[in-house]
Amino acid sequence: MNPILRHEKIMEVLLTNKEVTVTDLSDTLKVTGKTIREDLTRLEEQGLIRRIHGGAVLAQSDQFGILPSKEPISRHLEIKKSIAAAALTRIHPSDIIALDGGSTTLEIARLLPNHQLTVITNDVYIISELSKKDKINLVVPGGYRVRNSLTGPEAVAYVKELNIQKAFISATGIHLEHGLSIYTGELIAFKRALIDTAREIIAVIDHHKFGQTALRTFAKLHELNRLITDNGLPEAVLSEYRQANIPVELSGEH
Repeated sequence: MNPILRHEKIMEVLLTNKEVTVTDLSDTLKVTGKTIREDLTRLEEQGLIRRIHGGAVLAQSDQFGILPSKEPISRHLEIKKSIAAAALTRIHPSDIIALDGGSTTLEIARLLPNHQLTVITNDVYIISELSKKDKINLVVPGGYRVRNSLTGPEAVAYVKELNIQKAFISATGIHLEHGLSIYTGELIAFKRALIDTAREIIAVIDHHKFGQTALRTFAKLHELNRLITDNGLPEAVLSEYRQANIPVELSGEH
């Protein structure tokens, strides 16, 4: 198993269990303790984990906004709500939209009025939220569950056949050079299906994630039609992105 795949597996275990030991990882991944310790050092250098005696824990409890397996997080909730409100102005009656899995897209779902609209999503929390709104045509591609998201080859193939007008995309990190990134490769194919299929790609990302890079890049910034963030983004960072011709909108501008 190559190092990138090992790093993904380590992060998957941590996101589920919050703490791992070198011994357990060595047994699970069938590599030496020395290799695991080297992997943990690399992940710690990236700011993803924190080493403890005999193992590691997540560097942050919500790990840059990844939803936990039991319930949605509430960190930076007001910021996410402001981004969601700005995103809502881009959604019109009878639109066919996609909501990628994530805490900010969940806030979009909560704000959506119960009007005629088609929403494609793979997020189990968004599905639960929108199932209460009977006028919204909810489309769930299916697949197997990876934390709060459903994915798999069948779901990807299904999405590629749809006429999606607008896809609202989430990410763990956003970086001028490394683009949009997440921790696990299992979700990349679904995200790519949304990006490759939708007519308009709108990323919804709070300012805390700017300058962050997770393990796997799934999109370059030039692929975005719009990037909505909050007005907490430092002016210098905003200027860098706009100078790079990235179409950034601040939620406070609406």
